[in-house]
Amino acid sequence: MASVNVNKRGKVYQYQFEVGKVNGKRKRISKSGFKTKLEAEKAGTKAYNEFLNTGLVFKEENISYSDYLDYWLDNYCRINLRYNTIQAYRTIVNKYLKPNLGIYRLASLTSVKLNCFIVELCSKYKFSRAYFSNILKVLKGSFREACDVYGFIKYNPTLTLRLPKIEEEKRDVKHIYTQEEIDKILTRFNNNDTFTCAFLTSCYTGMRTGEVFALTWNDIDLKNGIIYVKHNVYDKSKDDKGRWYIGNTKTPTGKRKIHISVTLLTALKNYRKKQLYMKTLYGVDYKYYHLEDVKNQYGKVIEQRIVKNKDKCLNINTINLVFTKEDGTFVGTDLLRSPFQVIHNKLGIKKCRFYDLRGSYATKTLRNGVEIRDVADILGHRNIETTENFYISSTDETRKKANNVFEKITQSDVIDKIIEYK
Repeated sequence: MASVNVNKRGKVYQYQFEVGKVNGKRKRISKSGFKTKLEAEKAGTKAYNEFLNTGLVFKEENISYSDYLDYWLDNYCRINLRYNTIQAYRTIVNKYLKPNLGIYRLASLTSVKLNCFIVELCSKYKFSRAYFSNILKVLKGSFREACDVYGFIKYNPTLTLRLPKIEEEKRDVKHIYTQEEIDKILTRFNNNDTFTCAFLTSCYTGMRTGEVFALTWNDIDLKNGIIYVKHNVYDKSKDDKGRWYIGNTKTPTGKRKIHISVTLLTALKNYRKKQLYMKTLYGVDYKYYHLEDVKNQYGKVIEQRIVKNKDKCLNINTINLVFTKEDGTFVGTDLLRSPFQVIHNKLGIKKCRFYDLRGSYATKTLRNGVEIRDVADILGHRNIETTENFYISSTDETRKKANNVFEKITQSDVIDKIIEYK
């Protein structure tokens, strides 16, 4: 404790210690307000060690991989990644990385040990290859930043890591909605205007689920028939203000404008009229919302929260959300839960998701001659490879059609004669 001094100031204790000189003048770090001398000593020792390690609360050569993962999630991921991505990373860290590798020192983990971990993981679980790839991505990302960003290790042991061959791959088969299924769903929910209009919006534009439910009427130009996609809605842990937030689109190219087809434009106009009527009908009991800035410890706005107006009055930042319940209540994407339980269990359309409307839009437009660059722009993809690899699916019908096309272009009298096999 020679470097940290603790003294009493009035009824509380304070610690202080000397740091490097600035402009030739001695500087000290101090903090007061501790109830006991022991509390001040512990806090002072921790602060002094942190100072000696240039802002870190640990010595990098001794840090465990588990402690480093916490540091990485808080100092790198929280700043550079979106909330939902961070949550997915945190799940992988807590379920697979910490239990299997967390006890080892970060600097002692080798490529051999990490490769054994990946191979054993793939042998133990029957996940899809995509999910194993996500686990590997988190593992490699954590070591990459440990080496390249923080300098905790001199060599990145994950550089050569690859997934082993996976014989039985669990595939996430995308559902392509048929016209019969779309008509069946819309007929079943013909009394749920909010759901059917949201369904049609995604069906006719290929917008992401979060983009659809982030729409406000300011984003929709009904006169010129354009939707301006600017935001994405996502949820966090609920408290007294709710749990829904509005953020940027998934990628910078996600900000785009989409020309509205005649059918969808008619639907949105009529839905708008109905919503205005419901506002009049509910009067002061209609729910309104506004955006509340969420700031970090430095006062910088990092996200915006959707908060219900108090006292049944309008707020200066009131937003006109499109897809709300009849009384104006906004429940985000939760609006889909009950309808899709009915779709799965009562209508018999299994394993379909609202998000599959996006893939259905891409597949159907391309199959009918639309240029892939146009489809990619509508979906908000910078690279057409993303559209082609992840959103275009073949069906029994399209594969049958492909063979029929091939048959027509290869027909000949010679073949017809040969196949008689008399």
